[in-house]
Amino acid sequence: MLLVVTYSRGARTTLRNVCRSHDDTVVRRLGRAALFAETELGAFLACRLRAKHGSDVQVERTEPFNEFAAVRPAVREAAVAYEDRETPSTPYAKFAAGDDHPDPAAMRDAEL
Repeated sequence: MLLVVTYSRGARTTLRNVCRSHDDTVVRRLGRAALFAETELGAFLACRLRAKHGSDVQVERTEPFNEFAAVRPAVREAAVAYEDRETPSTPYAKFAAGDDHPDPAAMRDAEL
């Protein structure tokens, strides 16, 4: 998919109009941003926005996130355990301390 992010009022207005006119190409509208289908029409619309608004429009190509291929099992298991914690107000660092769950500082520095 193509992620189109706008940074000015004019660019947001144009994005809104493009989304209304080409709803079959818009995968999801997110306020200041939209996901376009990765088709030639989606690319055309994204390029058109860049041509009209320049640096007020950012376009990025995205790829689906597969948590089972990209994330270590320990991190996935920690996320599930943290969501099942008894006290919802417990911060993750305190939850993980003294347990087998990954340290938040180590996760912060580890790339996927």
